[in-house]
Formats: sequence, C-alpha cells, structure tokens
Amino acid sequence: MRIILTDFARPRLFPREPRRNTIQGITASEFEQHLNEHPPLSVLQGYAPFCVLHVHRNWTPTRCLTIPVTDTNRHLLRSGYEARTRGELPVLVRWFEDIEPPVADYLIPILYSRDQLAREGSPIDADWGIVGCMYSSEPLEIPMAPITMMRNALGVSEGGSGVPLDRAAYDRSVEYWSGHANWR
Repeated sequence: MRIILTDFARPRLFPREPRRNTIQGITASEFEQHLNEHPPLSVLQGYAPFCVLHVHRNWTPTRCLTIPVTDTNRHLLRSGYEARTRGELPVLVRWFEDIEPPVADYLIPILYSRDQLAREGSPIDADWGIVGCMYSSEPLEIPMAPITMMRNALGVSEGGSGVPLDRAAYDRSVEYWSGHANWR
C-alpha cells in the first residue's frame, strides 16, 4: 500500500511560509516516507467508505490541533470568513490567537482512496491520498467541523466529497466544536 500527500493537503499541512499550527520539524517528503515505512497503531473508519484514518504516535514537535474553550480563554477567540482554496466559497470559521497548545501525542492522517480522489478530479498515483491530518492528545478522530460536513454534502463542485449530511454525526460535531476551537 502506498500513501502520498494530495495537492489539496500539501499546502495546508506543509505551507511555503511555515505556520505554527501545521506539521512541524519534518518535510512533506519525510512525512510521506514515515507513513509508508511505519504501520499505524490503528486504523479508524472515516465518515465514508472511501475514507480511513491512520493513527500514529507523534514523532514530531507538532502541537494539538484544537483547544477546549473555557471562561479563561474565550476572550482569545477570533472569527472570519475564509475559503480553503481559491475555488471554494468562504465560510465563517473561528480560532484562538495567542495560545500555546501542548505537543500532540498522535498524528492522524486522513486518507481518501485513489478511486474517490479520481471522482473528485484529483487523480493520484498511489493507493491512498492524504487529504488532511489531525494532531491530537487522544488516538481518536476529532469530529469533522459542521461546515466541512455541509460542504461535503454540497458536492464536488463546491469542494466537498458528495457524501450526504448525517444528522447524528452533525449533532456530535456541533457538540464537540461548541466547546473547542483551532488556534493560530
């Protein structure tokens, strides 16, 4: 089985201008190499049959992706409209500023099958393509953000996967993201 970074994930996980909230201490090539040479601790089923999550112990200085929202840090939350790519519609997002999260215990790459990526117009020369990565203190999936679930339901033309909205999964996502936020 061969895994590669997709053109979608590469600039988000390994941007040209480094950001503190991306994968740290390694290159994109070293990341791919590690995933191909070291089996995951576990494999979690993703939100659709074409999606799997590989749980790896964090071998980098990468910090946790999300922070719990508390009364003592709520004033550090910011929000704005952003698009992940030029072709996507901007959506409302929120994040913390001026927070130093702990180093993550786990890196959890999100993999899409070659067939799904071809359906989305992003063919790859590998079995699996990395579309994202979670950095977490637990070896568990961080629920997909509600807006990402909606985008997926809108379809490939709007930057999604075409998977219909699952109301129970959406409710779990809202519960999690009501109490957590990303950071920058």
